[in-house]
Amino acid sequence: MGILEKIAEIEREISRTQKNKATEYHLGLLKAKLAKYRAQLLEPSKSAGSKGEGFDVMKSGDARVALIGFPSVGKSTFLSLMTSTESEAASYEFTTLTCIPGVIEYKGANIQLLDLPGIIEGAAQGKGRGRQVIAVARTADVVIMMLDATKGDVQRALLEKELESVGIRLNRSKPNIYFKPKKGGGLSYNSTVPLTHCSEKLVQLILHEYKIFNAEVLFREDSTPDEFIDVIVGNRVYMPCLYVYNKVDQISMEEVDRLARRPHSVVISCGMKLNLDYLLETLWEYLALICIYTKKRGERPDFNDAIIMRRSASVEHVCHAIHRSLASQFKYALVWGTSTKYSPQRVGLTHIMEHEDVIQIVKK
Repeated sequence: MGILEKIAEIEREISRTQKNKATEYHLGLLKAKLAKYRAQLLEPSKSAGSKGEGFDVMKSGDARVALIGFPSVGKSTFLSLMTSTESEAASYEFTTLTCIPGVIEYKGANIQLLDLPGIIEGAAQGKGRGRQVIAVARTADVVIMMLDATKGDVQRALLEKELESVGIRLNRSKPNIYFKPKKGGGLSYNSTVPLTHCSEKLVQLILHEYKIFNAEVLFREDSTPDEFIDVIVGNRVYMPCLYVYNKVDQISMEEVDRLARRPHSVVISCGMKLNLDYLLETLWEYLALICIYTKKRGERPDFNDAIIMRRSASVEHVCHAIHRSLASQFKYALVWGTSTKYSPQRVGLTHIMEHEDVIQIVKK
């Protein structure tokens, strides 16, 4: 029996098994096996004949955004509207057959936008060019999931399932579980909160499935068996995702209102160029980027050339962005902006910068 058949068999058994107290150990084991087989499926085949054409696109700009969705939802039109790159758009499916990069210029930042080929159901198992598409999506800072507003709920559920099965966790934070394999001493199990989903026996069974018999495990939150498996596997990607519903000009106002109120969702129309500005604003928030302006002594700040940093960046990060040797020559910095109590404020390397702060660095 091949890996795909084993995965299908386990999925059928999970759906057949009624969830109750008596079956939780059995379900936990099945989920551990499922995660193991899926990980094997994603490992590249060692045979020479498996070398297909990949989508190796060099990372550039200040952030990377992956545009994924089913065929014909308007990804290529969106790329052409947002960037100066022309991506072939047509009314038939699979117009885009490879990864097409473009650059969104916004608030002084260059955001790389990747138009990936349409995903089909079963992409995680390698159908279509799904595996390559998903591999590129894992390298992004934010995923934009483009959905057809006329059939959005169905598409969203299928895409989430495909991404979940390859270890991409959307709009979720990493489970707060400390896990460390050891050379001996058996299982050291503890928790700082009451657990309702996991028990010591279940944790032990899951670890045995991965041939781990000695480990330290500390639960700092009430996590599920799935989240514990994610921590053991260790290659999960946690990333923000924006659900973008396109073609809202083809549905009723009540439906537009319902979609717009869903968490992490934005409604647009590429055909009529509706709500694209709000989408860019929301994307900026999800990327958590800030602009820092520099100032030389006795001169006005340079507002034309911003340094783009991640939110919660310190003065030390700004020094490294300007020049790698600057931090070692640093004496102090003067900062103007919302991160200070008064302007200018004299600060050290650990001071946290905020959006549109102005910095003047004084060297020793």
